[in-house]
Amino acid sequence: MTTTLPPDTPTDTPPDTEAGTEVDNKVELQIDTPDPNMAEVITGEPVDMSDMDLELVPIDPEYDQDVPAGDTPAGSQTAFRTMPHNVEAEKSLLGAIFINNRAHERVSEYLQPEHFSLKHHGHIFEAITLLIERGQIADPVTLKRYFEQDETLAEVGGPRYLADLATSAVTVINAQEYGRIIYDLHLKRELINLGEDVVNNAYSGQIEDSATTQIEQAEQTLYDLATTGNFEGGFKSFKDAIVEAVDIAAAAHQRDSGLAGVSSGFTDFDKLLGGLHSSDLLILAGRPAMGKTALATNMAFNAAYDYKNSAGKEGAVVGFFSLEMSAEQLAARILSEQSSIPSDKMRKGELSNDEFTKLATCSQALHSIPLFIDDTPGLTVSALRTRARRLKRQHNLGLIIVDYLQLITGSAQSRSDGRVQEVSEITRGLKTLAKELSVPVLALSQLSRQVENREDKRPQLADLRESGSIEQDADVVTFIYRDEYYLEKAEPKQRADEASDKHASRISNWEERMASVKNIAEVIVAKQRHGPIGTVSLMFDGQFTRFGDLDRQHDQDF
Repeated sequence: MTTTLPPDTPTDTPPDTEAGTEVDNKVELQIDTPDPNMAEVITGEPVDMSDMDLELVPIDPEYDQDVPAGDTPAGSQTAFRTMPHNVEAEKSLLGAIFINNRAHERVSEYLQPEHFSLKHHGHIFEAITLLIERGQIADPVTLKRYFEQDETLAEVGGPRYLADLATSAVTVINAQEYGRIIYDLHLKRELINLGEDVVNNAYSGQIEDSATTQIEQAEQTLYDLATTGNFEGGFKSFKDAIVEAVDIAAAAHQRDSGLAGVSSGFTDFDKLLGGLHSSDLLILAGRPAMGKTALATNMAFNAAYDYKNSAGKEGAVVGFFSLEMSAEQLAARILSEQSSIPSDKMRKGELSNDEFTKLATCSQALHSIPLFIDDTPGLTVSALRTRARRLKRQHNLGLIIVDYLQLITGSAQSRSDGRVQEVSEITRGLKTLAKELSVPVLALSQLSRQVENREDKRPQLADLRESGSIEQDADVVTFIYRDEYYLEKAEPKQRADEASDKHASRISNWEERMASVKNIAEVIVAKQRHGPIGTVSLMFDGQFTRFGDLDRQHDQDF
């Protein structure tokens, strides 16, 4: 619709405009959806637009019939553009609820008062919700006394407006569809606001807000917008849940490994857990030098290797977020493990020609392994989530490993609330990620130093560092412990007043204990939601940072 300005309105006429040529400066009013109230604009009478969000935007010449496409219009041209809204859908929904309050149940799970484009519609929906939650009937009669003194509703006719809403209802059946329309338009308005905030923040000169920080904040806001109030959720019938459970069992039955989850590559560990299950958050914790990263790297490689060799039937595509080590260091560990060449010789450049040839041959064989490493330091949960979702979309991600949990950066708000709250937010975020992508998430974690003060240094759940939420949010909590590490440091030294034979006896006992735990690591399953707890023994070869199944019958070879 085009409205011509009064003749006395000044215009900027280009110098080359011929005399007598009329130059129209037009203001275009674009309305996304028809509104009966807008009929006043057509008749030329004043319209109250105080309750509508308006935005000045340039008119595209392509859509102005009076200005040829590609030409610059004469004068300054702007247009009023309303934010996306549908007043008729809002009226129809409120009227449908007045007719049958059960219509409220279909939208109350995701629809909120602030989702309505008109404030008085939001107030009415809020009052309806309040009455229904009290077990009362919500209709124009029961709501009348709430809005007799409400100035907001008085602007549109007061309590009489409630009766008008009831008569505007077309059908109760479409109530859920009206709710989805209202919510979808609310998201579009929020997207517009978010876009404006992104632009304004980018133009701001705040030194502490880097571009990367602003991007992460925008990503977090977008994610919250996409997940908050999602109307796709809700109850699932027990029949559907049973069918899915049977499908999982059938898939495990058909696999060669017989596991419902992703295999870790360690037989006894997989038997205890049944593999790494989708939607589970698994914690692998231990003191420094116990081999947390080595064990996680071995699991990652085993899962990716099985996926490649089985054409996707076993194993998983692995995303490894390494916040502590670089991608090159992790790759060097895997090369050392697979080629049986000590990693320290690789770092020091002490390889012989034959060893280097063996290393190069092994590396070529590993090129096609679906293992992806992100070694960006200080990742936030939102950034980690964004990258994992992208990898899921592009390569069908099946397993996420995070090394390690305490190096993830929490949001600014959680950091201001303290370290415990920050770690709690991180673990909740990782659990949400596991459920959202339906993949297992294995997160490594440090332990507190209280372990070192005990005589028995095997970890316990209480040793999890900085937050009890780790134990609470995790589906499985495992600890890695190597008695050999502590015994090596406890080698008996001869005391000044000790006889040589007594010292020799102590040395002999120490050597026997060392022999019994040499190259043995314990993986302690301290919590498991889906099964029993217990301890699994693995072989550990520190020279090649390699874990493997422990063969008790031939353990003298280690």
